[in-house]
Amino acid sequence: MRNRFGLLFSALMTAALLQPAAATEVTNETFRCLNDMTPVRHFYVDNLLGNIAETVAVANSANGGAYPEGAVVQLVPAEAMVKREAGFNPATNDWEFFELNVSSEGTTIGKRGFAEVVNRFGGNCFACHVQAEPQWDLICDNNHGCEPIPLSRGMISAIQKTDPRCEPTQLSDEDKANLKALQAAMAAN
Repeated sequence: MRNRFGLLFSALMTAALLQPAAATEVTNETFRCLNDMTPVRHFYVDNLLGNIAETVAVANSANGGAYPEGAVVQLVPAEAMVKREAGFNPATNDWEFFELNVSSEGTTIGKRGFAEVVNRFGGNCFACHVQAEPQWDLICDNNHGCEPIPLSRGMISAIQKTDPRCEPTQLSDEDKANLKALQAAMAAN
């Protein structure tokens, strides 16, 4: 009887171990106020599986690295990247791209996918991020190999401060000027 129980227990444990890992679920609730995420230089990171320490370590690494599953990277409130489980999409290093609609009520996912997601500025997310040198795991920055985006750091900072999901932040005169310049640039396109 004892051997049968041991055999049954071993069989159940083996079956459990062979089950594929549950996919990282990404819903509207996944995305929250940027201020609730961890700032790294000029962008924000989080991790849906709680692995924020490794996510921050890779984001801060001078040599790059592979982001862990569940990593969320956001430069502005209306766009995000989520690192999915290994094998989810090898072409994008398992990143899924999101265009988000944000308001004081929360977030709704407008678009999601891989090579086909185009942001509200007309830029293809993957086409930009694929330019990053391999050690940066598709994350763009000033020295990662990507073409510069048409937003200044000041504009990006002002956009981040106006995330409608966050408590209102007092904008400086510089922030207001950057938002005005951004509006002018968008009107010209």
